[in-house]
Order: sequence, then C-alpha cells, then structure tokens
Amino acid sequence: MEANEFGPQGFPELKNDTFLRAAWGEETDYTPVWCMRQAGRYLPEFRETRAAQDFFSTCRSPETCCELTLQALGMEVTMVPGKGPSFPEPLREERDLERLRDPATAASELGYVFQAITLTRQRLAGRVPLIGFAGAPWTLMTYMVEGGGSSTMAQAKRWLYQRPQASHQLLRILTDALVPYLVGQVAAGAQALQLFESHAGHLGPQLFSKFALPYIRDVAKRVKAGLQEAGLAPVPMPEICCFPQIIFAKDGHFALEELAQAGYEVVGLDWTVAPEKARDRVGKAVTLQGNLDPCALYAPEEEIGRLVQQMLNDFGPQRYIANLGHGLYPDMDPEHVGAFVDAVHKHSRLLRQN
Repeated sequence: MEANEFGPQGFPELKNDTFLRAAWGEETDYTPVWCMRQAGRYLPEFRETRAAQDFFSTCRSPETCCELTLQALGMEVTMVPGKGPSFPEPLREERDLERLRDPATAASELGYVFQAITLTRQRLAGRVPLIGFAGAPWTLMTYMVEGGGSSTMAQAKRWLYQRPQASHQLLRILTDALVPYLVGQVAAGAQALQLFESHAGHLGPQLFSKFALPYIRDVAKRVKAGLQEAGLAPVPMPEICCFPQIIFAKDGHFALEELAQAGYEVVGLDWTVAPEKARDRVGKAVTLQGNLDPCALYAPEEEIGRLVQQMLNDFGPQRYIANLGHGLYPDMDPEHVGAFVDAVHKHSRLLRQN
C-alpha cells in the first residue's frame, strides 16, 4: 500500500495532542478524555440528519456521515434499529467459509469509509486527534456466526469446541482483512486506532488465550509493520509508536497481563476492574484507559463530579486516558456527558497541583 493511496495530504496542524501524548506515556498537563458510542445511537443531531436515509447509504456518503462501518467480506449485512448489525445468512457450517471473499480485497471496497475519515480529519481542523476503530477477530466472528447479537454466544462458541480448525481459519481471514483496513484508516487520516474485543467476556481464560489473544497480538504487530511499509511511520519503528494502538477487551479482566504485553500502547478497562489493581497487574509500560460505569452518567451532575474525582485519584495523573467503562447509552443526557468531560479536565488539573 502506498502512503498516499487514499490521497489525503495537507491536514490541518494538530493543536491538541494531549490524548496522543498520554497514549505514548508522556506527561500531560491534564488528563485527556473521550467517550465511546456511535453517534447514530446517541446524538439527537445525528439521528435527525439520517432519519430519512438508509444506514448504509448514509455511511457511503462522506458528506453526510463521518463514521466507519464494519466490512462484511461478502456477507449480507443489515442494520436493525435498536439491535445493531444483523446477518440474514450467518455462517452455520464449515463449508459456509467458502462464501467469504478474499480478505486481501476487502480494503479496496471500503473507499467510502476512508473518504469519511479524511473528511472528518479535515473538518476537525486540528482541534483533537481522530481515532479509527475496528472490531477484533473474535468479536467479528460472533456476529458472523450468531447472525447478530447474542446473550450467550452459544453458536459461536459451538464453533470453537466443535470446529476449532475452521474457527482458526475464520479468525485468520478476519485478521487478514483487518490489518489493511486499519492501515488504510491511518493513511486516510486516523491518528490512533482502537481495537474492540467487545465479546471477550464470553470466553474464559483458556478459550481467550487460544482463539482471541493470538489474533489481537497479530493485528498489533502487522499493523505496525504495515505502517512502516506504507511509509506512514519512521523506520526503524521507535519505542514510541507514531500512531498508538488501543486494545479494549470488555470483561477480559482475566487477561490484563497478556493484553498489556500484546503490542498495544493503551489498554482499555471496563467498569468492573479496580484501577489500582489493574495498574499493579499491567505495570507502567502501557497507558490505561477507562473506566467509569456508563450508568454513572444518569446521576446528578454533582455526583458525576465526585465519581470522576475518585476515578482520577485511583488511576493517578499520568499514563492515563479517562473514558467510560464501555459506551454511552442512547438515552443519556448530553449535558451529563459534558459534565463528565468538564469534571475530568477540572479535577485532573487539581490533582497535578497536589
């Protein structure tokens, strides 16, 4: 992949690199903060903009939507309101893998995603860095086998137990598709990348180590190599990566040590993990991100401030990015989200003065 394959040149100068410096482990004057959630599920302005449009038509218009969408390797995907992505013809048998397209061609079909990223980077005008996203291989596999969301992931886990070789084949296909997709996002303008292993909690330590962790590691390693090859990062790669990678494995607390050594600069934590214990387990070589209970944003603004102050005290002032322990829920008040962000900025500055 050529460095300018997707054409973005002359991006506005970044005026606020606090998030990136925290990800790299550098000292910052305050704690950076961001929240996870698709705008279409949360922001009323976004819902109004796309109310009359089909989801994928919206995604394919960079002028209308600066979001990325998942890529389906030739499988039909629909977006069901209130439920998320749905696969009408999920993978049920090993022979169903023959239906999948060559992963090497996947990124070439996602020009609309890269255009949306470029447009977003331009319109941010350097105010904050732009983060690219993708689901991790195991999480993507669950959607493709289950046909959508599931409370048990029983069908996907059935594959792991009954068809381990086919499961590894599918996970390799997904990894092969993800790597150029993530490198393409950086080429298009993303300044950091986050990999979501949203369904890590459905795997115990043994299954996670066998079917999730190897591919999480492989993505990090191959993306770094791909950035070098594309001329998007210095060669040789310095200890501090130019484009930090974040791994967020929800409910994957049993694998914190392994995740901290998987090649990512930042490890995201859900709200079930105590910050002090997490830091003891992962050491000081990675930045931690998280981890306020999203439902805390239903609390009065004064209580949100108190909870944020406690969270910041627990994580400490450096090598830390404030976030929720998962994503925003659709009915959350934007004013309370603003109170969360303001509290992080206020209390983190006070913390550094003590």
